[in-house]
Amino acid sequence: MIAKSNIILIGASHQTAPVELRERLSFSQEEIRQALDRFKQDGKLREGVVFSTCNRTEILYVPGGNPDPDRDPVEEMIDFIADAKQIDKSEFKPALYVRRGDDAVRHLFRVASSLDSMMVGEPQILGQVKQAYRAAVESGASGVLLNRMMHKSFSVAKRVRKETGIGDNAVSISYAAIELAGKIFSDLSSKSVMLLGAGEMAELAVEHLISNRVKKILVANRTFDKGMILAQKFRGEAIRFEEREEVLKDVDIIISSTGATDYVLSRDQVKRAMKKRHHQPLFFIDIAVPRDIDPKINDVSNAYVYDIDDLKNIVESNIQQREKETVKAERFVEEAVLNFRKWMDSLAVVPTIKAINDKMTRIVNMECEKTLAGLDHLSPEDVKAIRRMTRAIASRAIHDPIRFLRHTGDHRDDSLYLNVARQLFNLDMKEE
Repeated sequence: MIAKSNIILIGASHQTAPVELRERLSFSQEEIRQALDRFKQDGKLREGVVFSTCNRTEILYVPGGNPDPDRDPVEEMIDFIADAKQIDKSEFKPALYVRRGDDAVRHLFRVASSLDSMMVGEPQILGQVKQAYRAAVESGASGVLLNRMMHKSFSVAKRVRKETGIGDNAVSISYAAIELAGKIFSDLSSKSVMLLGAGEMAELAVEHLISNRVKKILVANRTFDKGMILAQKFRGEAIRFEEREEVLKDVDIIISSTGATDYVLSRDQVKRAMKKRHHQPLFFIDIAVPRDIDPKINDVSNAYVYDIDDLKNIVESNIQQREKETVKAERFVEEAVLNFRKWMDSLAVVPTIKAINDKMTRIVNMECEKTLAGLDHLSPEDVKAIRRMTRAIASRAIHDPIRFLRHTGDHRDDSLYLNVARQLFNLDMKEE
């Protein structure tokens, strides 16, 4: 017997658990493989996928064909997590959420589409979902139901990304900085950039710059070795921190994120550099706290300074825009949930048998009438006999497949055979 409620998702995320607990619940790739192998061996799960990132740990599964009637499959999964992670249930159970049936399907589709992410619209989540599914396939833990469900999550995520602007606008400080640079200089591929500082914010900014194919990246850090490591990582060039003023004549964008307590570039330094660069525009992005760049530089002609507060305003505006796009994305998710429900409903014996009968009836009637149209000499009795014969042949042809489908058993995965039958007879010609 196949029921939507057989699909269960249990997990904890950034919305329900602090980072300390999420770290303890996290599964490594090796632990995921071991968990999937254990699921197969104990027979309590028919299908399963384990998904674990820094922001969530979730297990999506279909209980096995021989569940313990005295045990809730959710409680069994909680026991498994407690045992696998060596954590007392009381420590993590309050942070868990449980989704069943359509709610589980909806949750997966929202996760894959980045609607449930800490940063809505971030693109990495879909790759992480695909990685989790790949592990399940390699372990033989994913079957007909979850195969279909996971692939539908990929398609709805792709549609959300393509048909909404959910990922168009920067919602991180480092990304907003590069987006702003792109608006001031329409083509970053011809521009050179100097990074002041080699910390995490600077590294994130470099990654965004590379995706925009900037012409050249220079890294100036107080510790030259650290600056050289970052420069080599991204095929840039390291310079001494003391060279920063001299280099101003050769770069177009300066991104600063040092830990200095005083300004590392002053108005007078920039004023001298502007003469050497013939007053070509110079763009400063100051993402340091306290600030690295003297705000008075804004008084210099063709010099533009944006600090972290300016960037936060951009980010807040972009978040509001993403929230508008989220409404459309949620509609796409609901459409996908309805389509998956229709497919699940089709995996019942009666609808599938009826669909096979209806298709065969249409085929034999059409072919019979085409043949009879060219046989005008036949008597009415002969025509009736031919029609009876073709229908009898069709009925006999599908008799054994239908009897097989009706013969359900406790130890048989009916969803597998029903899905194969629908594919063999091409009953789902219109893919959702």
